[in-house]
Amino acid sequence: MKYPRNTLSIDVALIVLVLFSTAASAQTFATLHSFTQTDGASPFAPLVQATDGKLYGTTNLGGSANFGTVFKITTGGTLTSLHSFVETDGYAPAAGLVQAADGSFYGTTGAGGPNANGVLYKITPSGAFTIPYAFCMLSGCADGAGPFAIIQANGSLYGTTGGGGAHNSGTVYKITLSGKLTTLYSFCAQSGCPDGLDAAAGLAQGTDGNFYGITTYGGANGNGTVFKITPSGTLTTLHSFAQAVDGAFPIAGVVQGTDGKLYGTTYQGGAHGNGTVFKITTTGTLTTLYNFCSLNNCTDGGHPKATLIQATDGNFYGTTVAGTIFKITSNGTLTTLHSFGSSDGATPEAGLVEDTNGKFYGTTAFGGTSNDGVVFSLSVGLRPFVETQTTSGKVGAAVKILGTSLTGATAVRFNGTAARFKVASSSLITTTVPAGATTGFVTVTTPKGTLKSNHKFVVKK
Repeated sequence: MKYPRNTLSIDVALIVLVLFSTAASAQTFATLHSFTQTDGASPFAPLVQATDGKLYGTTNLGGSANFGTVFKITTGGTLTSLHSFVETDGYAPAAGLVQAADGSFYGTTGAGGPNANGVLYKITPSGAFTIPYAFCMLSGCADGAGPFAIIQANGSLYGTTGGGGAHNSGTVYKITLSGKLTTLYSFCAQSGCPDGLDAAAGLAQGTDGNFYGITTYGGANGNGTVFKITPSGTLTTLHSFAQAVDGAFPIAGVVQGTDGKLYGTTYQGGAHGNGTVFKITTTGTLTTLYNFCSLNNCTDGGHPKATLIQATDGNFYGTTVAGTIFKITSNGTLTTLHSFGSSDGATPEAGLVEDTNGKFYGTTAFGGTSNDGVVFSLSVGLRPFVETQTTSGKVGAAVKILGTSLTGATAVRFNGTAARFKVASSSLITTTVPAGATTGFVTVTTPKGTLKSNHKFVVKK
């Protein structure tokens, strides 16, 4: 049985689980906005922090035609609708946005568009909307159908589709910002689909330059896989899930931790059937870190559907469809940070984003004043930081640095090497990789103190 990502159907048991009241804790939780159909409904995708300091996102439904919207929202909760989808330009966006080097945002819809099988779209911060590519342009949808999340790497966008391709089981593709698509791999290339099918999540680029992802189905046991694929398209299946043993049906992508391992979740399976958190080496050794519903009444949540993030404290943070936000260490110690009720949101299907102000922001698909979902914030006391837009580059390469309260900055350093820079706004610094720079953290000195990047910047030769 398939578990759709673009529909509103969820198990009755999950509805019950989201009714738990918020547990008392030291964390500060706030509902920033409740959707009301006209401005969108059912946001399924994670938010992204942009160079203007605002958060941008999508809703799966709502808007003028009830086909979803693109919106921006301030960290204080002021929301502006940028675009309402209609059937001809795609509908039901379930994937997050990527802000590319050109300053525009790129995203996908799983359906609709000129060929009715989804599109790659481009939208400017002011809302100008275009379609660089409509999927199923080739005979038999050889270019893929039903695209999911995208990432930016090597000057292009990389993504996956759930259907289409040479075997109608999904693809991995590369596409330029102008819309030139190259299919890197078509799943189910072998009898029985041991390489997997339905790559239901975005990719992660590892420090080795390869891409890593999941398929929800297929593999040796039919329960999904973790795979590696080179930029040229050579695919290696790293792991096939085995239901009760180590989980089944992963829907969320993987993320590479600072220890070099990949971290991810399965939607079902594991010891209690409610999903797992796992880590896996880039050579395929998998360790199950946590089995959901390990506590009485499943107060630890269940059925994780969103990609984890590693925050500046080194821990991983995520959500479960059962209605929780959690923190988990790299060794598997899980802490439930928040349990949703109906008023503050329900069914958080999307992952979190850690804003450079140190807070987490996210969405729920339901709940809020109109039961159309909410945007929320969660503070756990993490410090502000800076984030480089592009995490690698050669000496002389242009780099954007995102942050909070950057006005008056006096120094930018790449692993200790000073760089020339310009403060473009309170949320953005532009710079270039200085001569003599080596791989390491980027720091920005401001009147309020020194801010450190959340990830090391890799200086390429």
